[in-house]
Amino acid sequence: MGMALKDKVVLITGGASGIGEAVTRRFIQEGAKVSIIGRSIDTLAKMKEEFGENILTYQGDVSKYEDNVQATVEQFGKLDVFVANAGVFDGFAKFADVTPEALSEAYDFLLNINVKGSFFGAKAALEELKKTNGNIIFTVSGASFYPDGGGVWYTASKHAQIGLMRQLAFELSPSIRVNAVAPGGTLTALTVIPPLRPFVKIVDNDTKASSIKKRNILQLAQMPEDHVAAYVLLASDESRAITGEIISSDGGLSVRGLG
Repeated sequence: MGMALKDKVVLITGGASGIGEAVTRRFIQEGAKVSIIGRSIDTLAKMKEEFGENILTYQGDVSKYEDNVQATVEQFGKLDVFVANAGVFDGFAKFADVTPEALSEAYDFLLNINVKGSFFGAKAALEELKKTNGNIIFTVSGASFYPDGGGVWYTASKHAQIGLMRQLAFELSPSIRVNAVAPGGTLTALTVIPPLRPFVKIVDNDTKASSIKKRNILQLAQMPEDHVAAYVLLASDESRAITGEIISSDGGLSVRGLG
């Protein structure tokens, strides 16, 4: 590891767990100062204790427009990168099984976080990123391209993020680059949203790992750390000619074919 992000200031939503935590840790190792938004006070406190002056932590809900950018700038002086990473999952709930009431509640719950949270975060970061010719990175998914990476709610939300990313890359050029990382199935603590829990069968990590391995040609049960290099590249000045692109970190889903 080098110092690819030396002197960069980064704001990451969902930066205290799963892929977001792995990205936070690697970015700090690469020389960045990082501000994170998460839900768990205890987890945020542990991150603050571990990383000290290199990190700023907030408890927050990305589905509500709360501008944490200003506090980040006050603490670290600027903003170079915004990572829209916070997300929730529908547990592969089947559309036909879910009641109309639960369908509506699930739509509001999941799309407010996965889609509206991306809109809000990008908007909040916009003016500061213009000052630094910074960039935005969205965490999307294999479900942004293919069915059965989740249920209809998750799949629709991840397709929507791709549209948002591409349009922003077009509108915000040339001053701000906008890209995405699309992880495949990954072993994280991502939980099923409350409205859909009665319609979902919970599986253990061994079963989950076996399923993930069967879905990609590298036969990897991916861990959060497997994806972080893609974020480092997109956040760094080494990718200054890249915008509107998606790095797929999914074990080769696109070439799996019918096998």
